[in-house]
Amino acid sequence: MLHIARHPAETATALPPLLIVHGLYGSARNWNVIAKRLSAEREVLAVDMRNHGGSPRFPTQSYPEMAADLAEVIAAHGGQADVLGHSMGGKAAMMLAQSRPDLLRRLVVADIAPVAYAHDQTQYITAMRRLDLSGLTTRSEADRRLAVAVPDPGLRAFFLQSLDLKAEGGPRWRLNLDVLEAEMPQIVGWPTVSGHFDGPTLFLTGGESHYVQPGHRALIRPLFPNARFARLPGAGHWLHADKPREVEETVRIFLDA
Repeated sequence: MLHIARHPAETATALPPLLIVHGLYGSARNWNVIAKRLSAEREVLAVDMRNHGGSPRFPTQSYPEMAADLAEVIAAHGGQADVLGHSMGGKAAMMLAQSRPDLLRRLVVADIAPVAYAHDQTQYITAMRRLDLSGLTTRSEADRRLAVAVPDPGLRAFFLQSLDLKAEGGPRWRLNLDVLEAEMPQIVGWPTVSGHFDGPTLFLTGGESHYVQPGHRALIRPLFPNARFARLPGAGHWLHADKPREVEETVRIFLDA
């Protein structure tokens, strides 16, 4: 089963747990603050996806497999959940909603659409592989070294959350870079699907992001007939890092509606 970061409810209610699913190169820890704040009235489960963080390593990274991983987590925690997925995690959540709609009450898809994208994210794998890990003891030094290949400080901070500086034998990435590189066409793609999810669904996007375009709505509606759409001004693709309080409040209002 996937590695889970559990945030028990501060006040128990009848609400199902919220399952948070991170994006490519991320981990449950990227969502720690938001997960903790959303756990006021419900349990929040944030997972490390396969080949990320503390979860098992597998030779493949397809969306049907990732959806099956999430279904296993939900089945082990009551049998139904609200799900929030970002980027790759949003696609996995959409696949889960279409293949096992009985497991979801409500769905939030953060800055991704059910489409194949033309961009490739392997340049970041190259940057992580080229980072000189020898003698590395501090995250600030790792940031300085990674800046040569990744000039965006926000992206560096995001990637470096997956660098284990205290690993036995020396620093290492908590990512299966070889498999993620080999499976990149699957990750940026989108398989043909026939299911649909009739439950309430929110597509939450960053106002500065290009991942979800107005033209995508015609593709979204048949799969998610009860879809709603919201944009956060000033947020990019990593909207939970750019506007964490706004993401938290929007998600809370939608889930509690």
